[in-house]
Amino acid sequence: MKYISEIDQLPNYPSIDTEVLRTFVAIADLGGFTRAGEQINRTQSAVSMQMKRLEEDVLQRKLFERDGRQVKLTPEGQVLLGYARRILKLHSEVFNTLREPHMVGLVRIGTPDDYVMRYLPGILQRFSKAYPLIQIEMHCEGTPVLMQRRDLALTVISREPGSEVGELLRTERMVWVASHCFCVDEHEVLPLAISGMDSYCTHWATAALDAAGRPYRLAYHSSNGAAIQAVVGAGLAAMVMMESLVTDDLRILGSDEGFGTLPMVNLRLLRNPAMASPITECLAQYIVEGFRP
Repeated sequence: MKYISEIDQLPNYPSIDTEVLRTFVAIADLGGFTRAGEQINRTQSAVSMQMKRLEEDVLQRKLFERDGRQVKLTPEGQVLLGYARRILKLHSEVFNTLREPHMVGLVRIGTPDDYVMRYLPGILQRFSKAYPLIQIEMHCEGTPVLMQRRDLALTVISREPGSEVGELLRTERMVWVASHCFCVDEHEVLPLAISGMDSYCTHWATAALDAAGRPYRLAYHSSNGAAIQAVVGAGLAAMVMMESLVTDDLRILGSDEGFGTLPMVNLRLLRNPAMASPITECLAQYIVEGFRP
């Protein structure tokens, strides 16, 4: 008895070469056959011939409409564009996986948890699409703890200016923040939330309040940055954080409310030489790119 697979049961449609799809996407992105040809190193006539065969012989659908000197996609062309982008991404993933068999393994990275919420999702999403066989193990702790660990291949930390270590990712402004419902004038003694008792950010905050002669109390403390941010978002306290981490439920407190300017902070990437490999260096480059302002 002959075995019939799912592939055998599919209609016998003509195939579409990936190079044809690349040409089609280039035309859609650039708005013309000539510019697309320049990008993919083909003549305008060769591009036109490719698309004519795609429309008339393969799909039997009109894909383009001319609008003066511009080329626009028909509704059928818009449908194909979505599929073409997905097919080309999958094609790239196959070659990344099979042609780079060394890109398989485990990478341990360390980062404060507030960076995870803001920066890491997009970075890891792009990395995992390109290298789906690499496993990422994340460790979320404060900078002082992370700097003591020797089992992490890559570590993202924050440092005071002038405290140079690792590779600079970006420089951030530190700001005072509180909930939109937090009224500063209602508190004779300012409730302060901090995520590290011995961190330089805590020292900056308390020093600034002392210099301004403003009474305060350390009302909430946790090593979990998300927990502290939730407390502040509920209107229970004020805190100091990086400007890029300020969420919609928080507002920045300015000089008009008695809060002065704070120092800048550097975000830096540490590489563990004992764990250097093509995998860790590749992920490091994704991290550098993802933190770029």
